[in-house]
Amino acid sequence: MPIHVIRFEQAGVARWGVVRNEQITPVPSTAESTGDFVRSTHIAELAALQGTTLDLRDVRLLSPVTRSQQFICQGANYRQHMIESGLDPDQKTYNMIFTKAASCIVPGDHDVIIPASVQLLDYEIELGLVLKQDILAPTSVTSASLHEWVAGLVIVNDYSARDIQLPQSQFYKGKSFRTFGPVGPYLCLLSPEDFELLGTLQLTLRVNGEIRQNDSTANLVHGPAETLSELSHVQDMFAGDLLSTGTPSGCALAVPPPWKQKFGTLLSEQKKWQVFIAGQRKRSQYLKPGDVVTATIRSPDGSIDLGQQTNRVRRVADVAAQARS
Repeated sequence: MPIHVIRFEQAGVARWGVVRNEQITPVPSTAESTGDFVRSTHIAELAALQGTTLDLRDVRLLSPVTRSQQFICQGANYRQHMIESGLDPDQKTYNMIFTKAASCIVPGDHDVIIPASVQLLDYEIELGLVLKQDILAPTSVTSASLHEWVAGLVIVNDYSARDIQLPQSQFYKGKSFRTFGPVGPYLCLLSPEDFELLGTLQLTLRVNGEIRQNDSTANLVHGPAETLSELSHVQDMFAGDLLSTGTPSGCALAVPPPWKQKFGTLLSEQKKWQVFIAGQRKRSQYLKPGDVVTATIRSPDGSIDLGQQTNRVRRVADVAAQARS
């Protein structure tokens, strides 16, 4: 049975708690990082936890993934998103991996701040996996053993500055601005039997109530077990680290058709990207100040439900003005 855990602030102190019916039962844990928490806490103990409760509305939520953890991402991992990104799914056989700065992690209900240098802010709902234990050597992770390596699930929104990411060929820079990585609200810890639902989860993202992205994890191209196995041959990973598994189709980004791309080769590099950005700015799908983005991930039967992530979009100048007032 899934257990919903949150990290929250009370009287200036970060604490962990189990959420049931909008009530928080604090966990007697002093863990300062997500890794320490998942290493030291057992799901059976959390399921049996009793005690005085707090109302969820009376606390300030924190991200259930702390900034001390690695933030690893998969790119173009749904077939239709590959196509809208200008990639041929039958030719792209590799697993695209990149990272985001841990400093971009914020709580699931945090505002997303558009930097002054960014014109094209895009959204990307993603299923995040939180590791259960360290992976320090090449390891064969299978669907049957995945529960040994993954503690639970979170909602991630991989906000992206397309006018930085693409013209500069900088995934890291374009996706790592502060606030560009909301995580939560919950960390949904799974029992071994819950993992059979991992391929049935429905991801839905809305902007101002309008559905923009809506797809199932059944359509992931490179699955979690395959990806963790591959990454184990490249790098060390640690308990509490976050693997964000890619976004479905429906992003604001529209890749120019082949004939326009061919025309672009006749232009200087600077002019090509000026034309690209001018074309993208005509698309109403890009986020604007005041937009509200909501994201949900749940199984069809509701037994796995990661809650709702809600972000209001703001300009950095507006935040600064409010701070001065």
